[in-house]
Amino acid sequence: MLHEILLALVGCTGDLIIDEREHHKSLGIPLYPDAPISDQCCFKLASDISFIDRSERDLIERLIALGFYYRELDRFTTKSRNLSWIRSGDVSPSNRASELSNRKTEKPSIYRRAFANGLVEVLSVYRSVVLQIEQKLLSETMPILATVIQGLNKFFVVLPPLYELVLEIERDDLRGGKLLNLLHKRFHCGVPELQACIQRLLWHGHQVLYNQLASWMVYGTLQDHHGEFFIRRQEDQNMEYGSSIPDTSEKLARLSADDTSLMDWHLGFHIFLDMLPENIHMHAAESILFAGKAIKILRNPSPGFKFQDALCKQQTGKGSQNVHESAAHHRFHKKPISGRIIGEELLPQSEADKIEIMLQDLKESLDFHKRSFECSVDSIRAIAASHLWQLVVVRADLNGHLKALKDYFLLAKGDFFQCFLEESQQLMRLPPHQSTAEIDIIVPFQMAAIKTISQEDKYFSRVSLRMPSFGITVKSSQVDLSKTKTNAGGSSETSLDGWDGIALEYSVDWPLQLFFTKEVLSKYRTIFQYLLRLKRTQLELEKSWASVMHQDHADFARHHNDRMNHSTSQPRRQHFRPMWHVREHMAFLIRNLQFYIQVDVVESQWDFLQSHIQNSNDFTELVTFHQEYLSALISQSFLDIGSVSRILGSIMTLCLQFCWTIENQESSQNTCELERITETIPSIGQISLWKTM
Repeated sequence: MLHEILLALVGCTGDLIIDEREHHKSLGIPLYPDAPISDQCCFKLASDISFIDRSERDLIERLIALGFYYRELDRFTTKSRNLSWIRSGDVSPSNRASELSNRKTEKPSIYRRAFANGLVEVLSVYRSVVLQIEQKLLSETMPILATVIQGLNKFFVVLPPLYELVLEIERDDLRGGKLLNLLHKRFHCGVPELQACIQRLLWHGHQVLYNQLASWMVYGTLQDHHGEFFIRRQEDQNMEYGSSIPDTSEKLARLSADDTSLMDWHLGFHIFLDMLPENIHMHAAESILFAGKAIKILRNPSPGFKFQDALCKQQTGKGSQNVHESAAHHRFHKKPISGRIIGEELLPQSEADKIEIMLQDLKESLDFHKRSFECSVDSIRAIAASHLWQLVVVRADLNGHLKALKDYFLLAKGDFFQCFLEESQQLMRLPPHQSTAEIDIIVPFQMAAIKTISQEDKYFSRVSLRMPSFGITVKSSQVDLSKTKTNAGGSSETSLDGWDGIALEYSVDWPLQLFFTKEVLSKYRTIFQYLLRLKRTQLELEKSWASVMHQDHADFARHHNDRMNHSTSQPRRQHFRPMWHVREHMAFLIRNLQFYIQVDVVESQWDFLQSHIQNSNDFTELVTFHQEYLSALISQSFLDIGSVSRILGSIMTLCLQFCWTIENQESSQNTCELERITETIPSIGQISLWKTM
């Protein structure tokens, strides 16, 4: 009887101790590991045994329940470790085919496999204890049941909770971070023996996590074939994970290397909260996401960038003097760039080894220490951000491109845009033709470049002029800021001068697209359109004053010797004097608004940005500073205040109408138009309030 019990303790039933599931089926065939785990103990003493009393029967059934738990846990480990294909030769082909078909529908899990490896260790200890009990019973002349119970006493508090844990895993199909969360929750149980077992199971699960982190943060590779890591590729939410991977791969295959790199950086990966372990804070997860993307960028540079680096090596071989001279002009080199630094890899192997050592130290720890984990993650993120900063700021000459954007998008090159507006003044007084508007405006743009832009400006070739209002849809953010016009009745309608849609495009190469995203360039275009319209209005007001003074001097000279006609000149001047006051108020407002934006906003914020760049060597900080810079430009220029921007847009529209009407002031119709514009200006006194600003 004791031998029958010992066999049952390791999952083998017989005539005295039976498995009710097998007994009811009357098959006599052992259950396959792929069969569902039973949700209740089915190891029982045979009902026809009469030589055991009730108390002994209860004691034996309590004892053989450990054998049931052992067998179910062993079946789970066999299935989770993908060893179920090992079968004896007596399995029929039909049963083998059904097993294979069932296995194909199951999702494999490396976290379950690691959990199963931990269970194997626990079960091996249990088996060794059973073997020791058997040896002890064989050595005794009078073996008793109490010896078995005493030897297995500690497993009564270990195997049942582990069995319940496996049941929950199977029922809820837990894997990845969800499985770690469950283990972490069950770890706080107050039973030392059970805590030690679950701690070992957690250690096995964390080994998989650290391996995935090492692949992601050392090599920039996402090793997650079964969708269990909390970093994932972006995928269609309407599709299942398994079917979306091929589609994503096909889309990426159709893109160029640069496009793939940019997609990976901006949209390629995200944090999957369902698989994020509870003991990893969201800030740490974001740092892990950034570090992996940065390492991926550094380890897979653009082919064009590699070629550029090769040219640098060739130039260095001819002579390092030019390299030192170019480095001297860069304001943000912490140290002069030498040929050795230029020839280094974007991520030196020593830095990758340092990251790997940090993760290896975490991996070798028996416990998961949250503080140590977050400190290591922050250190790895700092390394990745520093090298990405070196790539973008130093190697890609970020500050030179920022200066170019300031020159052309923020109108810092005033002489160029003054010349451009003068060259295009007559063209812009006519409505743009839908088919030729862009070609027409490019001519004065190129003429202004020939007159003012020197050949040393290597960034001008990246700037191109576009008319997005014709043929290309203009974003609402670009239109709403300036696209207003107030009629005589004071109503507002969304129509602006066609030339106000002029936009600039700026071409950036890898890796600057990581910094200058489409959203960033869109903000620059919005500010440019606003500033160009403001400068154009100022120029028209100045030209109108010059035209009026020229006409007035001509009238005075013509009527100087004619005393009779001279008396009619004063009433004419008196008639137009209120309009000149209006023009002066207009010019005062536009001139001071332009001065305020260019000096108090653009130059001031530019100095702040430069100081931040000088004091930083972190790419993410640099992106934040630049976003704050753009936000300050927009907010302090009133572009984010709809009511103010609409009022300013209406005033600029009226200013242009006023200037264009002055040139034809001889006709009575235009005189009435001038009077209407004068009356339309919303309270000249309110405009004068700008003088106090």
